[in-house]
Amino acid sequence: MRIVRAARYTARGFRHALARDTSFRQEFVAGLILAPAGVWLGDTGVERALLMLPLMLVLLVELLNGAIETVVDRISTEQNELSGRAKDLVSAAVFVALVSVPVIWGLVLLG
Repeated sequence: MRIVRAARYTARGFRHALARDTSFRQEFVAGLILAPAGVWLGDTGVERALLMLPLMLVLLVELLNGAIETVVDRISTEQNELSGRAKDLVSAAVFVALVSVPVIWGLVLLG
């Protein structure tokens, strides 16, 4: 039963992210487009895995970004330096994840 409940929570999280988070939805669609290209362009299993990894990383970091922003907003919606800093930091984490896509793809495909 614990696994079933965990699967329900996971599905609910994905539904919430897809329904309410525009950035996650855009990155999810981009991943759906790029993933088959990565499978096709990779010559070996390792290359294919390396091309998939940054796509998954972007989605993972975006989910964490949404979770942190939700918790910060739950605590208070008024302007606060620490709340702003937390949101800026997770935004920077998403940016790093996004930059990893062309960097890793370039290294794998051009290397």
